[in-house]
Amino acid sequence: MPTPPPTGPLVTRATLATDLRALGVRPGETLLVHSSLRSLGWVNGGAVAVVQGLLDALGPDGTLVVPTQSGDLSDPALWSSPPVPEEWWPAIRATMPVYDPLVTPSRGVGVVPETVRSWPGALRSAHPQTSFAAVGPAAAAIVEDHAPDCRLGEHSPLARLEEKGARVLLLGAGYDTCTGFHLAEYRIPAPRVEVGRPVRTPQGPRWETVTEVSISSDGFDTLGADFERDRPVVRGRVGAADARLFPLADAVAYAERWLAVHRSREEWITDNVPLSRAAPRAVPRRP
Repeated sequence: MPTPPPTGPLVTRATLATDLRALGVRPGETLLVHSSLRSLGWVNGGAVAVVQGLLDALGPDGTLVVPTQSGDLSDPALWSSPPVPEEWWPAIRATMPVYDPLVTPSRGVGVVPETVRSWPGALRSAHPQTSFAAVGPAAAAIVEDHAPDCRLGEHSPLARLEEKGARVLLLGAGYDTCTGFHLAEYRIPAPRVEVGRPVRTPQGPRWETVTEVSISSDGFDTLGADFERDRPVVRGRVGAADARLFPLADAVAYAERWLAVHRSREEWITDNVPLSRAAPRAVPRRP
């Protein structure tokens, strides 16, 4: 049988920019975007048109930021979906490609972030598992100095975004994708985990293990629903997608209080498993 034609809506670069402005995206602002291309409808030009529409809405003085995580650069002993045979683990650790911000693809965060990553003029942070990419005048200040032992904390782009008064746009994505909530995890008592990955040294590639804050997006959907109930969140439609727009600082402050009450130490799930290998779920929740 022939494939039926799409039912729409037809979404273009121009309609995306118009919808984003109507939602409240402001020229010149810094915007952290979590997105689902599929949710937008039939986009003429796909992810490229989405990035163009976002940049049009932000204007030349605005900065677009996306997560470009590569959590598959991690310990194969922790992979679960699918797991790999234990006898493979030493060889995987020994031969895993080292993170290169110019080459390493993002994984598990969708096609829009991957498109931003390779966009002309884009800059990317140095963390081998939880990098961010940015396009715009504030890009360098946001992505520089991402510490290798700080996935999503004070020495990550999230803290720089908070300082700059950035807002978060959930574009067809749920609160479980909101990386800003992870910054709150660094500000409350939290367990520590060992995180392994390949690194480049003067002597060549080697495997290293660092101690990190344990992070988990379990419960973020509920956290987000409570945040939206209690704090101003702009809601609207962009194309066919539900969209939410809110200040990152508000989300982090609310999450600090919420997590301290709702997540006990015993319930904390050590999330040093790369999302690309973890149980299926919405993006992004990576190491």
